[in-house]
Amino acid sequence: MRAITIRQPYADAIVQSSPMPKRIENRSWPLPARYVGVPVLLHSAAAPERHPILPDAWAIPTLYGDRADQLGAILARVTFTGCHMAGDGCDERCADWGHRQVFHWDIANVTPLPSPVPAKGQQQFWAPAADVLASVQQQIEAVA
Repeated sequence: MRAITIRQPYADAIVQSSPMPKRIENRSWPLPARYVGVPVLLHSAAAPERHPILPDAWAIPTLYGDRADQLGAILARVTFTGCHMAGDGCDERCADWGHRQVFHWDIANVTPLPSPVPAKGQQQFWAPAADVLASVQQQIEAVA
């Protein structure tokens, strides 16, 4: 299973079940076809985004969880269901979370892990170490 690293607070916005979950990932490159419909691990980067662009509702801390401070760890399993360029095929999910002039990757089937699994991330899609995968798999089976 592959993983993708996303900076906080964006990783938290995907993982949390909030009134306005982030179901779009903004990237400068299109989602590779081989990852459409395939479960991927969501990893929070070791350093947070310096100047995040967040919807206004994020100013209300009670709407969101407490994982935004969890860095350098796998937080969930997700599935990317498709990809489109900003403006082409956008819907209500893009209104709050989609950035302009980038690709929007559609996110579904978010399964948060009960406990984050520490791991060192990489750019692009990457393969976690065997012990990390084993720990993640054990947690996913426990929640299923």
